[in-house]
Amino acid sequence: MRFDRFPVSTAVVRRLALASIVANVAIVGTGGAVRLTASGLGCPTWPRCTDESYTTTAEMGIHGVIEFGNRLLTFAVGLIALAALVAALLHPRRRRLLPLAVAVFLGIPAQAVIGGITVLTDLNPWVVGLHFLASTAVLVPAYALWRRSGEPDGPALPTVPAPLRTLTWLTVVVSAVVLVIGTWVTGSGPHAGDHGAARNGLDPETIAQVHADGVFLLIGLSVALWYAFRAVGATGAARAALLLLAVELGQGLIGFVQYFTHLPAILVGAHMVGSCLVWLATLAVLWATRERQPTAVPAPAAAGQSVAVG
Repeated sequence: MRFDRFPVSTAVVRRLALASIVANVAIVGTGGAVRLTASGLGCPTWPRCTDESYTTTAEMGIHGVIEFGNRLLTFAVGLIALAALVAALLHPRRRRLLPLAVAVFLGIPAQAVIGGITVLTDLNPWVVGLHFLASTAVLVPAYALWRRSGEPDGPALPTVPAPLRTLTWLTVVVSAVVLVIGTWVTGSGPHAGDHGAARNGLDPETIAQVHADGVFLLIGLSVALWYAFRAVGATGAARAALLLLAVELGQGLIGFVQYFTHLPAILVGAHMVGSCLVWLATLAVLWATRERQPTAVPAPAAAGQSVAVG
């Protein structure tokens, strides 16, 4: 099939990629609402909602509505990813964009399956944490698709010295570790998703302190990146590092307030969404350390000059 007969513009791909980013952050928020309202087993089985029905029933009450609504949102996220996949396939640069769009699309059912396993394991806290991390993993190709679709096709050249790229990658790793430890903190706390769900057995105060130490390290690395990028004149990278620092400080403020106010559900939900924003800001810093150049276009032959063929 000649896909170039139905070309799709770059603007369409970028809008769909951005929509996919927003949708995946949103489903983290609604997933948090499921857990924070003790609706994690509102649909007590999977892939059906009950043994007899794929949809919620009146007897299941508000918890069933909340859990089933989150499942429906997964289909919406999947449709957006499918639209982005089709748009990438019809784009003239599909060879570069298609792998990223495929990764986003395949990540949605993988995340849904992990969500199903959380139900089948009665909200095992380790699986619940993996469910959240799967959503943040999908954000990586979604963000890359959004940025890559707006770039030229030339080689990617570094905008900062090699030591600063190493420091940037270290910041990315620490950011990912902070996300993982954050799921351990949640798994040890009171918001289990259901009144009968088990906890992971970790001491809440101890693991919360470990998480806070990781956050302090991440903030320190971000400050170092900001100063270092400014020192070498990497303006774009410095702006990205400053944005990351601002998001981290906002997220840290929410974290401290929720800890000292005994984890109110609204702040825990905001902290979950904030984790996604920190991760996206981290990816933005990584992206800012390189710049893709336009592909060189061969110069036209001078008037009267023959061009060799063969």
